[in-house]
Amino acid sequence: MNKTTEELLGIVSDWSGKFTGAYNIREDGACAGRQSSENILIENKEGAPGLVIKIKPYTKGETVYIPACVTKGGIDDLVYNDFYVGEGADVTIVAGCGVHTSDGHDVRHNGIHRFILDKGSRVLYKEKHIGTGAGQGAKRIDPVTDIIQGEDSYLEMDTIQIGGIDSTFRKTTGKLGKRAKLVIKERILTDKEQRAETDFAVELNGEDSGADIVSRSVARGNSYQEYHSKISGNARCTGHSECDAILAENGKVNASPELFAGDIDASLIHEAAIGKIAGEQIIKLRTLGLTEEEAERKIIDGFLRG
Repeated sequence: MNKTTEELLGIVSDWSGKFTGAYNIREDGACAGRQSSENILIENKEGAPGLVIKIKPYTKGETVYIPACVTKGGIDDLVYNDFYVGEGADVTIVAGCGVHTSDGHDVRHNGIHRFILDKGSRVLYKEKHIGTGAGQGAKRIDPVTDIIQGEDSYLEMDTIQIGGIDSTFRKTTGKLGKRAKLVIKERILTDKEQRAETDFAVELNGEDSGADIVSRSVARGNSYQEYHSKISGNARCTGHSECDAILAENGKVNASPELFAGDIDASLIHEAAIGKIAGEQIIKLRTLGLTEEEAERKIIDGFLRG
């Protein structure tokens, strides 16, 4: 691996020189390291670039890392990763992505991830994105996540766009069976002329299934963000969608939460709030000795962590 890859891995997947357990490191469109474990098998996908990750039933407490890094301009990386999570398994999946260009050429990574969760399985899915490097080359990340959950399964998706991404379009779909639960926590920071679009579409098809989608974002500079979510309640279920955004400078946000009740016992809620940082928050922190810029940064950091 080159030095840029190691730096990106440290940011997006807590790399400290090695991974333990199962992992696959993707560098500039190729495999830079792979290891399966006794309970998690990682294989090449047939007919397309990418991986098939098979997690044995009742696997507990293991983490599988599948970070992807693109370290130079002129690369348009596309990868398809399929996760099969066995019955009763309880695992963490870390799938961070970093793109870097300093040579004036554009760079892009598009990761298409598909999750199939068997009965009673649980997954914490962590996805962190960042763009680095100087120059005029555009940095793009366009992730796609398709989720199919069996009965009594649980998936929590924690996705963060730290900064430096010029353009991103993230699309997530979910289809839930009986008593399945899906929790999505999204945090996005844009600045300058950057653009970020998010589209969530979740179908609650099984009785007593549930979804909780929360997006927190900050749009600074002249950046633009667009948020759309649709929760379809097709059975007795509960669904909640929330979009909170902070505007700074000339940032713009368009939020469009949508609900569809296809069953009389579907209980669905959506919320959206967009506004600037309150002046009294800045004043309070400045009385503690912070500059206005430091106060604003502290408020934004706390908001995105929340």
